[in-house]
Amino acid sequence: MNHSPSRRHFFKSTGAVSAAAMLGTTAGLTACGSSGSDSAAPLSTAQQVDLTATQAIAAMKAGTMTATSYVTTLIARAKSLSDLNGMIFIDEVGALAAAKKVDDDRAAGKTMGALAGLPFVVKDNINTKGMKTTGGTSSLKNFQPTTNAPSVQKLVDAGAIILGKSNLHEWAFGITTTNFTLGIDPISKEATRPGKNPYDTSCIPGGSSGGNGIAIAARFAPVGLGTDTGGSTRVPASFCGIAGFRPSVGDGAGKGRRYPDTATDALPISTTRDTVGPMGRTVADIALLDAVITGGAVPTAKALTGLKIGIPAAFWTDLDDGVKTVALAAKQKLAAAGVVFVDADLAGIIALNDSMSFPIALHEPVAAIPAYLTANNAPVTTVAQVQAGLASPDVVGAFGAIAGDVFAAAYAAAMVPATGGRAQLQKLYKDYFTAQGVECVMFPTTLLAAPKIDAATGSSSGTLPYTVGGVAKQTARDTFGTCIYNTDPCTNAGIPSLSIPAGLTGGLPVGMEIDGPLGSDTNLLAIGMAIETVWGSLAAPKV
Repeated sequence: MNHSPSRRHFFKSTGAVSAAAMLGTTAGLTACGSSGSDSAAPLSTAQQVDLTATQAIAAMKAGTMTATSYVTTLIARAKSLSDLNGMIFIDEVGALAAAKKVDDDRAAGKTMGALAGLPFVVKDNINTKGMKTTGGTSSLKNFQPTTNAPSVQKLVDAGAIILGKSNLHEWAFGITTTNFTLGIDPISKEATRPGKNPYDTSCIPGGSSGGNGIAIAARFAPVGLGTDTGGSTRVPASFCGIAGFRPSVGDGAGKGRRYPDTATDALPISTTRDTVGPMGRTVADIALLDAVITGGAVPTAKALTGLKIGIPAAFWTDLDDGVKTVALAAKQKLAAAGVVFVDADLAGIIALNDSMSFPIALHEPVAAIPAYLTANNAPVTTVAQVQAGLASPDVVGAFGAIAGDVFAAAYAAAMVPATGGRAQLQKLYKDYFTAQGVECVMFPTTLLAAPKIDAATGSSSGTLPYTVGGVAKQTARDTFGTCIYNTDPCTNAGIPSLSIPAGLTGGLPVGMEIDGPLGSDTNLLAIGMAIETVWGSLAAPKV
């Protein structure tokens, strides 16, 4: 990988190694006090912001950086880049107090957690104790849960430090992170707060976990926790040049679900499809967080020689030329590294997915939203009360369908065991992986790079211009439908998915997605770790 001068200095001064080699198994794992050389030079603030999570942990352990210094540096950077609208709340007092405790404990030679001193951001629809969880919507602007969501708590228990809550599309019901809600964000000076892509501030960062994408890409957080229903960790990962993971959610009734969070631990959309998911600048960092959350082992990178990856044509059609150029180059690099590609389509997958996607996502909130609000003693308790406080036009439209429960019959048909659309989709994927003998499928995460911000509706630009085969096209799909075209099917099947940065087109990042069989999360992360060593890292955005 191509490392910046600061990264080269870091490796020289700390002798940092991979996450797997450094941390091994996280079940019961601890890291003791500083083991670095007393003569090692402290890292500068410029070097600190460029650290990945794995490198930052190694630096603190080696004594070239304190947790207090690191948190101070990142908070200062977040404040200086507040016009990107990446954060709703920065917990400066709490984060610095937690950092001081880490430093004091380390100096006293106490046993340290595996993530001791690592700052992270939390999407503002995930429950956090001691700080508000607004969902980016006015009806919850003063709502404060009494407990952390389980995944958040796992990271905190391992010594990680919450920097604050990141911006999102209102109620996570969109793909752009253009939020129209007033009064929830003391940081921003704008009436309408569109999240801005650090690579081009006229473009969206993706959503709904767009604040995480901004914070991680712009280097004021190394990692974060987002949520994903139809692509909400992976689309902003693709648009912002970082990695985003969606773990297995299984059958929708808890069987096969990888993470411990439930429908009362984050503002819900779909109990079948919602999940918390980690985001970071490297897959190795995501694998580290995943291991802490699950109590498993950090995987080592998979050997690529002879690895079989499926290429489904359904996800390679109608690509913008710039995205296609990056994707084909990325594919060629993997072929040169020994990957064997199998050209085999998932026939009929788009139509099958379309038959159930909106029915699931717009019927399940009818019951899930009141259940969450009641369980958490929120200031509102009904869909109607939430709907009355919405400000983003596209989200108002979605809640109209929820309030009317217009998809009840289609939902019932989709969820029939064995024969319903969801069961058929799961079988299609399972049969594909078995018949083709592939460990995952690969395709561009999105059909095009980040579109321009639409401050009028938040989601739709009317038409989205892009070029296919040298011919300028206009798609009638809105931004939402276009952005989730490739990310959505795996969510209804419940299988794991990972977006990895692959290159730039016109200065904007392009991500490649890999999806694996249900429960193959660790193997998928190991494949991603190997892939990123072949593709290299993207240059940081110039913000």
